[in-house]
Amino acid sequence: MKSLLSLCIFTISLMATAQGRFDNVQIKVEPVGDDIYMLVGAGGNIGISVGEDGVFMIDDQFAPLSDKIMAAIKTVSDKPVKFLVNTHFHGDHSGGNANFEAAGAMIVAHDNVRKRLAENEKTADAGLPVITFSEDATFYMNGNDIFITHVHEAHTDGDALIYFAQSNVLHTGDTFFNGRFPYIDLARGGSITGDIAAAAKGLMLINDETKIIPGHGPMGTKEDYKKYNTMLKTVAGNISDAIQAGKTEDQVVADGSLTNDFFTDEETKDDFISGEKFRRTIYQSLIKEKETNIIED
Repeated sequence: MKSLLSLCIFTISLMATAQGRFDNVQIKVEPVGDDIYMLVGAGGNIGISVGEDGVFMIDDQFAPLSDKIMAAIKTVSDKPVKFLVNTHFHGDHSGGNANFEAAGAMIVAHDNVRKRLAENEKTADAGLPVITFSEDATFYMNGNDIFITHVHEAHTDGDALIYFAQSNVLHTGDTFFNGRFPYIDLARGGSITGDIAAAAKGLMLINDETKIIPGHGPMGTKEDYKKYNTMLKTVAGNISDAIQAGKTEDQVVADGSLTNDFFTDEETKDDFISGEKFRRTIYQSLIKEKETNIIED
């Protein structure tokens, strides 16, 4: 009985700690233009379009932040969230799904996002997308043609880009980390080749005046996006050359010169994705792609 009581106390303590880490998070509302806003808190950047048709929302961060996010939205619109699009399934982008669903939002995502969320017992019972797509979808709302397109095997296997045509705003989800090395989830369908292709596809949708809401980092421009794509291609090329030269994974991870043209190991040592982690990811991705014939030797 005593051990059971101790376990209960420990579990409650963990839950309180998880909740408590969001207590001091503030949701910042940044105007993007034409009644589109970027919301920054903890987790992926949120995008919202507001107008007479209601609120069109992209991503929702973590569940404990839902009340704060809803309150932030109310500072720019008295309309309900009508549609909520998940750019992919990761919890810092979809963790609030159940809360927003309960508030009346219809959740939209790629087919694989629903599959991934349904496989997880923590997210299988509520907050699943009720509208899914395999390639593209278009919404007509608040004076915008909102074009959603799937990008294959990029950050994950279920990523989407969302482009507001009339407002000329692009939300990239985690296929674009502005000002840092990206996280590519190899275990869940991501790949460096797909991430490069995703950036190339996004660049085809936009022009020099486009404002970009990245998955993480500050609001970006086409020039930022181009630099990011150049970084991905250059580092992938450097590591591919190292593989061809017979370098092992550990040798590639230890070689900061492969990524130093963009960010040094010292600059990224405290980042979620350090230079060493990024090089390991790219190495593993390229090896995996060769083994599965995604790319040619």
